[in-house]
Amino acid sequence: MATSESRKDRFGNNGTSKVSRTGSGLGAAGYGRAVEILDTLGCLMTTLTPDGGFTSRATKGTQISILAFEVANTVLKGASVMQSLSEDSVTYFKQVVLPSEGVQNLISSDMGELMRIVASDKREELRIFSQEIVRFGNRCKNAQWHNLDRYFVKLESENVPQKQLKETATVEMQKLMTLVQRTTDLYHELHALDRFEQDYRCQQKGNETSNKVEKGDNVQVLRLELKTQRGYVKSLKKRSLWSKTLEDVVEKLVDIVQYLHAEINISFGTSDGGELSSESTVESLRLGPAGLALHYANTIIQIYGIVSRSGYVPANSRDALYQGLPPRVRLALPNRLRTSSIPRELTIDQIRSMMEKTLKWLVPMAINTTCARGFLRFSEWAKSGTERVGRGPGRPDVIETLYHADKTRTEAYILELVVWLHHLVSQSNRPANVK
Repeated sequence: MATSESRKDRFGNNGTSKVSRTGSGLGAAGYGRAVEILDTLGCLMTTLTPDGGFTSRATKGTQISILAFEVANTVLKGASVMQSLSEDSVTYFKQVVLPSEGVQNLISSDMGELMRIVASDKREELRIFSQEIVRFGNRCKNAQWHNLDRYFVKLESENVPQKQLKETATVEMQKLMTLVQRTTDLYHELHALDRFEQDYRCQQKGNETSNKVEKGDNVQVLRLELKTQRGYVKSLKKRSLWSKTLEDVVEKLVDIVQYLHAEINISFGTSDGGELSSESTVESLRLGPAGLALHYANTIIQIYGIVSRSGYVPANSRDALYQGLPPRVRLALPNRLRTSSIPRELTIDQIRSMMEKTLKWLVPMAINTTCARGFLRFSEWAKSGTERVGRGPGRPDVIETLYHADKTRTEAYILELVVWLHHLVSQSNRPANVK
């Protein structure tokens, strides 16, 4: 493996040691007995390494078993981050997402700052992924994989050839995703097995109150189907994550984390490549950290809903919108309505067209905010029947939501839309013969 030597250096040894036969004075039988004793003592015994240090004897790994679905969930998170850092995804980000009207108008028009924001988001995703690996590592019998958080902290100073990292991480992720796919099959077949067992138990209870031969035949058929299903589930367990060891999977995931860390630095810049501007670091000015992103998104969607309606707008819809407006918008609204005016000759369609110039880029960001849920869970992915692991429709990236939107800018656009909405409603309520 490409990083096997660095892994040995990382933990000081490779987890194994040998006992020399020479000079021991033991015969073949005596040596065999010594090996049996060491095997029995397992990890309680320590042996001297060639460099003079002590290390635990290598033990049999921890079988993943029922944790297979949790491990699969973690692998999917890593695959999602890796896919978002692919060449096509990064190019799309830089050429389409960051220059988009919504991002430029609400977040920042400084591409350098936007790149740092995206890099920070990616590092947060990587942190979540890494924390789960640390948890699995601490469950390993082999102490080599304990306290991986200390190693991940040191990644900033490591300089491993990127080509070597990418080749290793890509191959290992492909292997893990193959196991995840088989674990998905196991997930479905375990549900099917549960249904077979329930049906079998119901049929058995039915036979206790009835002596019909037909019911007895049904039980025999169900028993055969149940036996077949159990055999299929057993086969899937052997070929999925269920039968693998945590040590084997964690080893692959550690290499993947190392690659992802380096790839974020290459694609979006290092974490010390520049600080975010003071405007972006004041949390109260950003909707996400202030806990306002979802509230503002719902307000924007309400405005869009009223604009989309033709004809009369119910009073309760207007009242609900007004009560839900941000405090500063509600405070500024009366004065803006007194000072703003529009040409009386503007028609309803013209006013709606003016509003749609803003809504066409603002509404998608609001909708993205309401449906943004982070990583796709294994159970959702298994039920979807797709092999896609990246962010698809309904799972936007954070930069495509209102999370990083500037509070003052967003309120200014909401205020403008509400003023236009007032004129739209006024025009709609005017009698047709009034000019």
